Amino acid sequence: MSTPLADRIRPKNLDEISGQRHLFSKGAVLRNIIESGNIPNLIFYGPSGTGKTTVARIIAAATNKRLHILNGTSASLSDVKEVIGEINTIAAPNGLLLYLDEIQYFNKKQQQSLLQYIENGDITLVASTTENPYFYIYSAVLSRSTVFEFKSISPEDAEPGIERAFAIMSEDTGEEYETEDGVISYIAQSCGGDMRKAANIVELTVLGSMSANGGEKKKITLDTVKQITAKTAMHYDRQGDEYYDMLSAYQKSMRGSDPDAALHYLARILEAGDLISATRRLMVCACEDVGLAYPMIIPIVKSACDIAMQVGLPEARIPLADAVILVCNSPKSNSGEAAIDAALSDVRAGLAGPVPRHLQNKHFDGEDALVKGQHYKYPHDAPNHWLKQQYLPDNIKHRTYYTYGDNKTEQAAKEYWSKIKK
Repeated sequence: MSTPLADRIRPKNLDEISGQRHLFSKGAVLRNIIESGNIPNLIFYGPSGTGKTTVARIIAAATNKRLHILNGTSASLSDVKEVIGEINTIAAPNGLLLYLDEIQYFNKKQQQSLLQYIENGDITLVASTTENPYFYIYSAVLSRSTVFEFKSISPEDAEPGIERAFAIMSEDTGEEYETEDGVISYIAQSCGGDMRKAANIVELTVLGSMSANGGEKKKITLDTVKQITAKTAMHYDRQGDEYYDMLSAYQKSMRGSDPDAALHYLARILEAGDLISATRRLMVCACEDVGLAYPMIIPIVKSACDIAMQVGLPEARIPLADAVILVCNSPKSNSGEAAIDAALSDVRAGLAGPVPRHLQNKHFDGEDALVKGQHYKYPHDAPNHWLKQQYLPDNIKHRTYYTYGDNKTEQAAKEYWSKIKK
């Protein structure tokens, strides 16, 4: 039992792989490629524990190639040269398959060192990454490879693998196990789509359960599983895709007025201890997505976020939950964001003429002034504190950036100013 259970339950063929039906069901493209025996250079992209390494091993076995496994976090250029040194030797009569895990950690020079060999077929490259390959992998390597995305394993697909893990543990220990109702499904839910994590939970659960007495089966209780899985379902690498996916889902749920989803993502963010991101996105959403439809929400949300930062976790969850629900239930308007973006677009396009003379911060005229006198009109001297006057530069004086939103607050403002400016 010195080998981790996650390695001992590793599938030996494509039919045993949990999930990934889009890749390995009968007739799927990647399955057909592997079964053809003519393997191109491949890049596997997806979360950890979804079968990327397992598939590389299956490919190596199916093609009878010598398998080398390198990890981008620890491998050096000399390790790559050592692999290259085996090309056309007795050690690799059928060619080499290099499985490069976490390829995104290889620098450009390390990735370039492989180009010649993966292009002429001396090395078949199967690389994996948990990050978007189009951002992290050298374009010349990408152009010589085919990318396949592995997805998180659903709880339903994880259950058979978890049952197999318990069976292997039973063989290893010589004990029979009786799993309480709900144990398998709870582990499947708690592993977060990661079969490696599921296997680790199984192993720890078995080791942490009371031994059987007098030939009785060892009982695996749901309570034991819950203790083992506390906080194990979190996928929250602050430098990875899932970090931004979580924050994106959080903000989009508020924008979509779904308090249940927004609270779910808030809970996941807070459980990971990321109070700053939770408050920052909440304040942005109050301004961007509610905005002028309910302007008072901005100081209210800011106050809730200030309270959260002052009291810290776990109490911070309360004002943040209140604010998130308020944002979800508030009318929505992005008219303010749309207006400033339109103005920025003109400025960036060079549409920024001189400030009109009557708005300039000077009260005297030079000898070259064509029109003498500033002629600024003071709005507070006029009825209703408004009078007609040009404020935009001459070259864009007819531009309109702001359009009233179709909510009660902005429509009331529109009606008011329509009467005043008539």
